[in-house]
Amino acid sequence: MEEDLLGFSEEEQGIKLIVDEEYNGIRIDKYLSQVQKELSRSYIQKLIEESRVLMEDKPVKSNLKVKTGAKVICYMPKEKEAEIIPEDLPIDIIYEDDDIILINKPKGLVVHPGAGHETGTLANALLYHCKGKLSGINGNMRPGIVHRIDRDTTGILVACKNDKAHAFIAEQLKAHTINRRYQAIVYQPFKEECGRVEAPIGRHPKERKKMAVNYKNGKYAATNYKVLENLSNRYAYIECSLETGRTHQIRVHMASIHHPLLGDTVYGPVKDPFHLQGQALHAGLLGFIHPTTKEYMEFTVPLPDYFTKLLVKLRHKG
Repeated sequence: MEEDLLGFSEEEQGIKLIVDEEYNGIRIDKYLSQVQKELSRSYIQKLIEESRVLMEDKPVKSNLKVKTGAKVICYMPKEKEAEIIPEDLPIDIIYEDDDIILINKPKGLVVHPGAGHETGTLANALLYHCKGKLSGINGNMRPGIVHRIDRDTTGILVACKNDKAHAFIAEQLKAHTINRRYQAIVYQPFKEECGRVEAPIGRHPKERKKMAVNYKNGKYAATNYKVLENLSNRYAYIECSLETGRTHQIRVHMASIHHPLLGDTVYGPVKDPFHLQGQALHAGLLGFIHPTTKEYMEFTVPLPDYFTKLLVKLRHKG
């Protein structure tokens, strides 16, 4: 049996173990590798060498044999939270004041650091531009970030410079009162002028990197759409209005009704006929109540060049 004991010190965390009878008489390093499978044998050896493993409150050596009922404690260095580095990167600022900053994000720009994208993100750029004055509610790696849009989605995103503004904007997101409209090009023309997709979204049951309509484990999600233009007999130009903000919501919802986004090789056809850099999706409008003035503000940004050129090409094909 085991019990996680946190907070032995500000820098360390301890795991307390009581030796079960089945492990009586085996070396302590082997015992730990069997009961703490997430710890490698080499890491356990390192802990022992640094006197971080105790049995009956005394430091041990690797060849010590454990006894039934003995108390074993492992003190492990607490992982330090990574720090994000300010970077002087170009950003398209739409609006800025003492509380908020709105950015027109280009295609290919990741919003905050993550696996494979430790630098060169919007968060790195914001830290540099705002001289570190950003909200810390979402932790060191997401300074100022209240919401995000996918790497290959373009358009408006708001960040906050202090915790008060962050909490105020986040509450509007939670209450679904923020006005968010996206433009997209999807496969297949529509017969109806508008529609609504209301289906829970959660992790794909088999492909963990994907989201899916998941009625068992998903969260409520709703997307309203209207057809701006049917493009020949193969595509449609639409506008989507979000009631909720689940990961990949528009991409998953539109794919679920057989209208996946053009360029989206994750939720749509694997082959993209136009060789786009990801889905044709643009966050064109964002409206919310300002955290200090309490007045409604609404911002729009035009479609990016690749999107307008694609529309011209598709209309010409029709």
